[in-house]
Amino acid sequence: MHSHLTKLAYYQITKSSHQPNHHINQIITSTKSSHQLMKIAVLGAGNMGLSFSKSFLKYELIKPENLHLVTRKKEKVNKISRNFPGSKVSVFSDLKTIEADLVIIAVKPQDFQFVAENISFQFKENQMVLSIMAGIKIEKIQKFLNHKKVVRAMPNSPTLLGMGITGYTAAEGISFPDLMQIERFLNSTGRSVYLEDENLLDGVTALSGSGPAYFYYIVDAMIKAGTEMGIEENLAKLFVKQTMLGAYHLINNSEKSLEELIEDVASKGGTTEAALKIFDENELKETLRKGILAAEKRSKELSN
Repeated sequence: MHSHLTKLAYYQITKSSHQPNHHINQIITSTKSSHQLMKIAVLGAGNMGLSFSKSFLKYELIKPENLHLVTRKKEKVNKISRNFPGSKVSVFSDLKTIEADLVIIAVKPQDFQFVAENISFQFKENQMVLSIMAGIKIEKIQKFLNHKKVVRAMPNSPTLLGMGITGYTAAEGISFPDLMQIERFLNSTGRSVYLEDENLLDGVTALSGSGPAYFYYIVDAMIKAGTEMGIEENLAKLFVKQTMLGAYHLINNSEKSLEELIEDVASKGGTTEAALKIFDENELKETLRKGILAAEKRSKELSN
């Protein structure tokens, strides 16, 4: 399946860029004008749907007049229209036709069946559908929409800042140029990686989709430990957040392994070693591993 895309996946994983926005700009520049002519409709004007739309406009991948936002809530139309001047905003129940080259399904997974059953138009054969719903497989989307050209993507919450990562896969029969087009749109929200095996999206969901919450969980524990030691909460937050930011850049820029970076900080008989000893005694690493695997298991359950 999609053997010609192996090179694409390799390129995505190995391309070096420690500054996401620099990476985005490089990818976008050469193809800006052709994408501006594309028309995009977004079904589901929630946080993720709107953040994708903002990224497309920010990097001039489309013109405002070629963006169509669709919401189920009539009371949201005026606010969305103010935030997206020049773009068309519609209520789902009033939608009779959809003129778009790419239709992004950004509704909540639990709302998808209702939306699919109440769509009052037929998808055109050449229209691409990009789903950013968690846990709903391509086969199910194809069945409910009666449409074959479906790409499924799993973004994470940092896409709201243009610093996310998205794993994506595609149905049989989607051309390489079409996938490259989708990829450029996804890259406007951060970075993307093509996966030949759709089942790997359960792992992506557990690792990067849910991943930010694990990070917040550890940061929260560190801040609470700081306040317990008498450090004022705002100051504890500053110390922890800047420590995390600096550590991230060290991981990204150092040629050392994670084990070597830990050894650099953990002097024998020192404070870091004392902390790591407690972490190991309480099997923190194993607990984190089990939690992530539990998230993958739950993702598989939800997608069946």
